[in-house]
Amino acid sequence: MLNLVFFARVKEQLGCSDMKLDWDGSLATLEALKFHLGGLHGETWIRVLAEDNLVCAVNQTVVEDDHVLTNGDEVAFFPPVTGG
Repeated sequence: MLNLVFFARVKEQLGCSDMKLDWDGSLATLEALKFHLGGLHGETWIRVLAEDNLVCAVNQTVVEDDHVLTNGDEVAFFPPVTGG
């Protein structure tokens, strides 16, 4: 199972704060997961998950799209953090 969490603007745009997905070997990378989610949920999800500045973390470590996922991972999606 993958535990997905969405924060801030990403959560608002997708209308979803969290979800669980049954583990499937076809979801082997973060990129594959994003593609899968877009296929399930449509154009808004495709657009939001494809944003260049989207930050993704697996088990609380920021990763790139080629990161390999494993059963039990927590995957978080959030906009870039700004300060001031």
